[in-house]
Amino acid sequence: MTFFEAMHGGFTFNNYLELLLRLVVASACGIAIGVERSRRFKDAGVRTHFLVAFAACLLMIISKYGFIDLDAGPDAFLYGTKGADPGRIAAQVVTGVTFLGAGIIFRDRHHTVKGLTTAAGIWAASGVGMAVGAGMYFLGLTATVIVIILQIVMHRFAIGNDKYTAGEIVVVLHDDKDAMQRLHRQLDEWKIIISESNIAREEGKVTLDLKVKLPSKNIQDQISAFIAADPDVHSFKYEDWG
Repeated sequence: MTFFEAMHGGFTFNNYLELLLRLVVASACGIAIGVERSRRFKDAGVRTHFLVAFAACLLMIISKYGFIDLDAGPDAFLYGTKGADPGRIAAQVVTGVTFLGAGIIFRDRHHTVKGLTTAAGIWAASGVGMAVGAGMYFLGLTATVIVIILQIVMHRFAIGNDKYTAGEIVVVLHDDKDAMQRLHRQLDEWKIIISESNIAREEGKVTLDLKVKLPSKNIQDQISAFIAADPDVHSFKYEDWG
């Protein structure tokens, strides 16, 4: 067995390229599904779907090919023991890590789901560890590089729901139809999406409590300018939920 084959768990270079292609295709499929879900503003976005598809592909590769070296003859001590069932423990690793990831996902006081991408990342990390443990060193290293690069790229160039942050706007303005229309036009200009709204009227004033999603950028200066320019706006408060 050559050094290259040993570092790849006994695979040839062409075998390794085939496995790498499967990881790339699975990643692309996960990203495509994530884009569609993210554009509909679902909680699980592009990065979460990518990590789940990628990790599932990696774990499937390990399950199917990770133990071909068990019949290693005199090298059994190094590569494994003929007749062993390493898949049994590997399956428990996947189950255990799934419970660990579930413990990270939570819904905060604003009913926003947090931790989905982190949980999926932990699942992917378990696959990397299993690949290395199975002797597929280069596959584990390549998988790590793919995850890190795509995570950075997708964090930098967010798509759909990933581009937005959740928050709350409470605005008090004169109870006037024109004032309401100006406010809605301004929110549209800021590309703010209203997910929930509550309206209360009292003594010629209307209070709007809006649960919103807005692009992840600081708009405080724009808010201050809007309040100063519109005499019908009595107060405008924005809270970023992160």
